[in-house]
Amino acid sequence: MSRTYCIPGVFFLFSAWFLLFIVSISLPSFEAMDITRVDSSGAVAGNGDEAFTQLRLGIWGYCVDLSSGWTCFKTGHGYSLTFTNAQNAEVTIGSSWTRGLAVLPVACCVAFIALLLSISQHITITLVASLVSFLAALLTLIAFAINIALFAYVKHELGTLNINETTITGPGFWLTFVSLLLLILAGCTVCFGRRRDRMAGANNNSYQLNGPKTGFLSRFGRN
Repeated sequence: MSRTYCIPGVFFLFSAWFLLFIVSISLPSFEAMDITRVDSSGAVAGNGDEAFTQLRLGIWGYCVDLSSGWTCFKTGHGYSLTFTNAQNAEVTIGSSWTRGLAVLPVACCVAFIALLLSISQHITITLVASLVSFLAALLTLIAFAINIALFAYVKHELGTLNINETTITGPGFWLTFVSLLLLILAGCTVCFGRRRDRMAGANNNSYQLNGPKTGFLSRFGRN
């Protein structure tokens, strides 16, 4: 089977898997790959007693920028975090809001499986690769929805503390969105590529069956 039509799908799958892999590493191993960022000058995070200037929330933990520099906490899957203002008012981001972030590594694994399947030249396996790509896209969509929910909840809760804060989305948030688009494109491209290859094969077979006769006896046939 020709691989001409499936090459874009393999490229999209590799790109999506690579981005999901980077996002899945996340904090604290990769400080720049956070989901939500908070810039503030009047809030304390966790059990500390010093206000942070920036907070980054990742999949496996969070990092705070203090006067002494960056401090990261590897809390693991499903962590909670408490914010306190100068008046000792508190808000807590419960583990139920961060536990779902672990869907991202799962989507990364499924995307890798789809990538391996897409390399095959067997028509049935490429069809399975397309279906697995859509499954990875569904998981990434769920993860992106969780990212949105975490961002919106953190922004809302910190707004109740009456502090000077700015909550924005981190690079991991947008790379998740890009990965979602790439997985959808990959699923469609691999599927359409399989169809184009099958149609091309059918046309070649039809030409061989119905092509002009070139044998010796055909020279004596009627015009």
